[in-house]
Amino acid sequence: MSEKTIGFIGLGHMGGPMAANLAAAGYTVQGFDLVPAALEQAAKDGVTVMESAVAAVAGADTVITMLPNGRLVLGLYADLLPEAAPGTLFIDSSTIDVADAHAAHQLADEAGHRSLDAPVSGGVGGATAGTLTFMVGGSEDDFASAAAVLDVMGRKVVHCGSAGNGQAAKICNNMILGVSMIAISEAFVLGEKLGLSNQALFDVASTASGQCWALTTNCPVPGPVPTSPANNDYKPGFAAALMDKDLSLAANALRDNGVEGVLGLQAAELYARFKGTSGGGTDVDFSAIINDIRERSNGADQ
Repeated sequence: MSEKTIGFIGLGHMGGPMAANLAAAGYTVQGFDLVPAALEQAAKDGVTVMESAVAAVAGADTVITMLPNGRLVLGLYADLLPEAAPGTLFIDSSTIDVADAHAAHQLADEAGHRSLDAPVSGGVGGATAGTLTFMVGGSEDDFASAAAVLDVMGRKVVHCGSAGNGQAAKICNNMILGVSMIAISEAFVLGEKLGLSNQALFDVASTASGQCWALTTNCPVPGPVPTSPANNDYKPGFAAALMDKDLSLAANALRDNGVEGVLGLQAAELYARFKGTSGGGTDVDFSAIINDIRERSNGADQ
């Protein structure tokens, strides 16, 4: 393992474990976050805590960002790019709008740096275990340069094509997931109304044509899948607020590209509504939308 230095900005629920895995693998990780508790945990995990984002990129060969939205990414790039050594590889693992990803690539290129958009799937559990899936957009050469670093944090790393294609893959994948979870939740609520037990429906659908990841891994009702958030008071593996964000990005892309995405747009509306309720938000898993569907169902008698 080479002693390459990585600047890591954004040490929250996802970025913190990712940076910790890099440090454990022998990289020198210079980290920064605005939240003191995140910095404290990062220091315990072997990350060298820096006093600012600019300080974190000093001497770094690679800079990884994990931020809440594209506006923050672009603002941070404006600050960091002039301070980084020429040819630094910037990897943005945030989930942002495809247009913002293109803008970030352009900023990096104009500043004489290399860049990849590399959003992830796998949630906090995957970030901790180092089993994330990376969807990467950028040149073949830059992708090859990032392979060793990404392999530490992920189990599957897919080069999706040119700049912005990583974000494109992420929002398409999560649109499938969001639509699937709504369909599964509606089916379980209907089954309850018809007198069908949740276990019976799961036993059929999980081995029939209704089988999918949202059912067999993230089942929205307690019981059938012991490790699903439904068995832990819907504590998030993937928060409802994040699904709301991703579906909003997908909805923007559908509209911008003239796609007749009826289900994608409807899913975005349903998760936006759910986020606005007392049962939605960052502290509950996206599968908890079943509770909203159940409460809104006429004559609910659960």
